[in-house]
Amino acid sequence: MGSEEVRVKNIGLRGVTVADTKVSYIDGINGILIYRGYRIEDLAENSNFMEACYLLLREVLPTRGQLEAFSSEVAAWRQVPDFVYESMKRWPKESRPMDVLQASVPLLAMADPELESAEREAEARKAMRLVARLPTVVAAWHRIRNGLEPLLPDEGLSHAANFLWLLQGEKPQEAVARDLDVCLILHADHTFNASTFACREVVSTKAHMYAGVAAGVGALSGELHGGANERVMRMLLELEGVEDVAGWVKGKLDRHEKIMGVGHAVYKTMDPRARILKKMSYELGRRTGQAKWPERSSIIEETSLAEFEKRGKPEIRTNVDFYSASVYYMMGIPIDLMTCIFALSRIGGWCAHIIEEKFGEAQGKPALYRPKAEWVGDYCGRSECSYDPIENR
Repeated sequence: MGSEEVRVKNIGLRGVTVADTKVSYIDGINGILIYRGYRIEDLAENSNFMEACYLLLREVLPTRGQLEAFSSEVAAWRQVPDFVYESMKRWPKESRPMDVLQASVPLLAMADPELESAEREAEARKAMRLVARLPTVVAAWHRIRNGLEPLLPDEGLSHAANFLWLLQGEKPQEAVARDLDVCLILHADHTFNASTFACREVVSTKAHMYAGVAAGVGALSGELHGGANERVMRMLLELEGVEDVAGWVKGKLDRHEKIMGVGHAVYKTMDPRARILKKMSYELGRRTGQAKWPERSSIIEETSLAEFEKRGKPEIRTNVDFYSASVYYMMGIPIDLMTCIFALSRIGGWCAHIIEEKFGEAQGKPALYRPKAEWVGDYCGRSECSYDPIENR
């Protein structure tokens, strides 16, 4: 090629390695997800969300004393400043919850006493405040938009149970709170997905953590990322009166339409998180008398996979959004809050990546992200135009 520049165009940066990370690892071929060396199946079975956050932020599993101290500190930061509530009460009640969440993050930044500190320990405390306060914001907005006053957090409840209390005004059943806690673990991190990359790209400019998180929330809101779970549940509701679900699925694929919750950019087998959520969906359906949702989901899944197999795409499988939708719905979580739950989970991973971006040592980090673009403009029949005065146009 001589001195010519060799360029490989990767749409959407697919397959392009942009940084090193120690936070999480995905083996898409074998369906493996690891946080800091620990398999997601082990964490879902044995851990809890507070421990998973500690692992992501501190890089090791805590001792009992460390976990108790961490959990207590997070619980103590759950309440948000009054001016945040007062501001939210002035917002249009029809506002999308993800827009409200994104708008609230800078307000929380204004209330953080360590906002300007660049010390690593200060960054960890900012992360803990974000983990603690985002659930309060989401639950408060749901009550405010329905003409209700926000409730006070209960430091005696677990992280997941406290959120359900703030949202629904009732102390949740222990089994439901545990299910939500597992969901939070499953969604806590997933390497360089779109929202995590957004966080890291923003803080690579030396912007503060809250700026990065606000960007992450914005990226997550899109239907091709976190917004997919809402569309999965709306799809299930749409099928409530359809007798031939298998025929509906086949028709969608024949028309080259997308089945939400099926397929993934990385996994070439079943998403390991989806496997756990499928089992949870069936158990939750049995406990709550709503078994029709996992059953309908299974018909869609089985038909879709069979059709993709026939069409030479056996690698397409269900992803984390597919069964999380019915799980959240059976917990009584409104459909338009489902992506917010994703954000309440992912905040642990986002902050871990932000800290890694700020303090990472690999490849000369930190470094400003500045990818290249290939010019493809063709105006006036060429790449450069001569300026015509406006009176001559």
